[in-house]
Amino acid sequence: MPLSYGIDRIQQLLPHRYPFLLVDRVLEASEDGRHLVAIKNATVNEPFFQGHFPGNPIMPGVLHIEAIAQACGLMCLSATTEDATGGARAYDTILASVESAKFRRKIVPGDQLRIETTLVQRMRNMGKAKGVITVDGKVATEATLSFLLVPRT
Repeated sequence: MPLSYGIDRIQQLLPHRYPFLLVDRVLEASEDGRHLVAIKNATVNEPFFQGHFPGNPIMPGVLHIEAIAQACGLMCLSATTEDATGGARAYDTILASVESAKFRRKIVPGDQLRIETTLVQRMRNMGKAKGVITVDGKVATEATLSFLLVPRT
């Protein structure tokens, strides 16, 4: 059965916080850690919109990639076993590489990003995943990311 959860669980799993937390809700996370669907609501109050660009606010492409990376982290961490206290095991996902990134449309205030990630390969503490951001059913960004799963210090 697919899992869904909100910001409280996201903040248990990811170390990111405002203004750098770029996932608002997980709509679906497979129990085996191979697929995840999340959303991010892009609001005019986001700090990056103030300077990128004044009068023509556009979400920077590097933040599209970061949103996909955070969703990849959630995809893997959602499936980790929990410790005796009920908290998520203390791991982080570290971005290792970005391949085949394509930016197909701009993201502006008011857009809702649907971030979908699918695990392509996993070996021990390394993984590779495909991520796609859609807005209103149209592809905005796609990329393949490699990452490391490391104990949190």
